[in-house]
Amino acid sequence: MQTTEPNIFLQSFLNYLKFEKRYSAHTLIAYQNDLEQFFSFINTNYENPSITAINAMMIRSWLATLKGDENLTAKTLNRKISALKSFFKFHLKKEAITKSPMTTIISPKINKRLPVFVQEDNIHTLLEHVEFTDDWKGKTEKLVLELFYNTGIRLSELIQLKQEYIDIYYQQIKVIGKGNKERIIPISKELMNEIKNYISLKPEELKHLPQLFITEKGKTLNPRQVYGFVKKYLSLVTTVQKRSPHILRHSFATHLMNNGADLNAVKELLGHSSLAATQVYTHNTIEQLKDIYKKAHPKA
Repeated sequence: MQTTEPNIFLQSFLNYLKFEKRYSAHTLIAYQNDLEQFFSFINTNYENPSITAINAMMIRSWLATLKGDENLTAKTLNRKISALKSFFKFHLKKEAITKSPMTTIISPKINKRLPVFVQEDNIHTLLEHVEFTDDWKGKTEKLVLELFYNTGIRLSELIQLKQEYIDIYYQQIKVIGKGNKERIIPISKELMNEIKNYISLKPEELKHLPQLFITEKGKTLNPRQVYGFVKKYLSLVTTVQKRSPHILRHSFATHLMNNGADLNAVKELLGHSSLAATQVYTHNTIEQLKDIYKKAHPKA
């Protein structure tokens, strides 16, 4: 951005997302990059217009240049449009503008894909038969996989999980989710025993650290590191293309639904803000029922 004005308006919006909406650092960076890209475009092509002078035509011309990028997905384009909508809505409320230029901007439709998940028998193989090293690293990796599948927590939630969030008496854990929202997830007695054992084996020089999961060097796990070993272990038991922590979250939800769990209960366990986000897992359940029907019914 080349002018002072957009910088001021952008910073106030980012502060709002950070301190009031409590968005994650990842989301904040994405919004900032999208908005800086937009302002750079209109400053170059429309001679640094004021925020009140920005109109739908300018926005459409920016979106048209983005659509020319063959590597840009509809999902990414929608995020950029969403960032602009949120930005102008915020400043409309602050009365910096009298109307939003986004009212006539339509987001492209995204074909909903069914969540990819790992089959139950493959998860069983992973957690019961795959060998992990008997050192601190191996113990950490094993328990991380256990927690991902048994609780459905997100990667960011797992990394910031603290020992004090483990409630041994009630057999549950507290998770800090998106927007700093707390939720309680029950866990099995077996998993709780594994967590207690892990904590008891924590090296003496690391016991003062608050995080549940730490490396042998006393550092918090980083996302790339977790992605790496999750992919490594999933590669041993499944051929699904995506082998990430989020696939274990999908597996957790899908297996619950397939075994008759209530949709609202799954929504609460996942920390979804709306039921619509959870309903994608019902499609996998329906597909499973179709498969059972075809195999079992004589007229199928």
